[in-house]
Amino acid sequence: MPIRQITAPELKAMLDRREDFRFIDVRTPEERELARIEGAALLDKRSHDEILALDRDTPLVFHCHHGIRSQAAAEYFASAGFRHLFNLTGGIDAWSRQVDPSVPLY
Repeated sequence: MPIRQITAPELKAMLDRREDFRFIDVRTPEERELARIEGAALLDKRSHDEILALDRDTPLVFHCHHGIRSQAAAEYFASAGFRHLFNLTGGIDAWSRQVDPSVPLY
């Protein structure tokens, strides 16, 4: 099943509707210190293992700085059997420019 590319405004709408999904930030802890989207959990060893324990129908939304690393993460979880995967096109950079200018650009 292909990874669905979503725009920053589409992600904002999903968050506003309080849709049920796991929101995962695949950037480094240092990048997360610079800027973050509220509600996204940093992908680390613990969260990685928690995700792998989830039902494969759990929707997963990934983001990074520009959408490259998050696409790779989504592909990794697709290979683990997850069926509802989303990648934030343009990453947190697009979020800052299109949705929330209070999130710093870097």
